[in-house]
Amino acid sequence: MTEVKYVSRVKVELVEGKIRRAYLPVQEEPVLFGVHSEVAEHYGVSPEQVEPYDTTLDYVIAAAGG
Repeated sequence: MTEVKYVSRVKVELVEGKIRRAYLPVQEEPVLFGVHSEVAEHYGVSPEQVEPYDTTLDYVIAAAGG
């Protein structure tokens, strides 16, 4: 590749525990990411003890077309 065509301007900040706030280029409001169900269990977090949020993996799968 000879020249950069696009640079994604994304900012991610820690909110609490596994919850992250992401500022994306087109969204006016930040998006919250976290854990839920089996993903929470994988990270040693009880799903009953955290408010569920979509994971970054959920977004990657959705972006790839399901």
